[in-house]
Amino acid sequence: MDGKKIVAFQTRNPTHRAHEYIQKAALEICDGLLLHPLVGETKGDDVPAAVRMETYKVLIDLYYPKNRVMLSVMPAHMRYGGPKEAILHAIIRRNYGCTHFIVGRDHAGVGTYYGPTTRRKFSTTSKPEEIGITTLNFENTFFCKKCESMASFKNLPARRRGSPAAIRDKGARVTSRGPGAAS
Repeated sequence: MDGKKIVAFQTRNPTHRAHEYIQKAALEICDGLLLHPLVGETKGDDVPAAVRMETYKVLIDLYYPKNRVMLSVMPAHMRYGGPKEAILHAIIRRNYGCTHFIVGRDHAGVGTYYGPTTRRKFSTTSKPEEIGITTLNFENTFFCKKCESMASFKNLPARRRGSPAAIRDKGARVTSRGPGAAS
C-alpha cells in the first residue's frame, strides 16, 4: 500500500454495510486502509474468525481499490474494555505503521455497559500527540430507506429535504434548459 496516511479498522464482527460506509469514508481522507480484525478469542456468541475473514475478502475483491486496501489479522483476544481498550487498539495500530484509527459507536464495548457517550469521551481525551495516532470517530450509521443510501444522524437531519434521487431530479428540472437558454 502506497501513501502516507494509513487508517486501520478493527472489529470482532463480520463486516456489514455500515462498516463498508465508514471504511470508504476514511479512504476519502487517507491514502490506504488496513483491515485488521481480531482473530483471538471473543465472546461465545460471536461469529468465528474464519467467517469474518471471508467477509473482508469479499469486500476487497469486489468493492475496494486493491492498491489501497490491505487485510491482515491481529492475533489478540477481545477484552471488551471499552474506551481503555480502544486506546490500546489505536496504539497497536500505530505500531503497525498506521497514522489513523477508526473508532466506531461502541468500540470494544459490551452492549450498553459503557453508555452512549463513553466513546466521545475517549475521542476528546485521547489527543493524537499523546498516543501517536489520530482517531476518526464515526457515529452510528444505518441504511436510510427514504434516501436509499447509508447515512448517520450527523449527516441526515431530522427534516430531510428528500432522497438523493429527488434532489437530482429537481436539479435536472432546473438545468434542463441547456446552455445558452434564456431564463
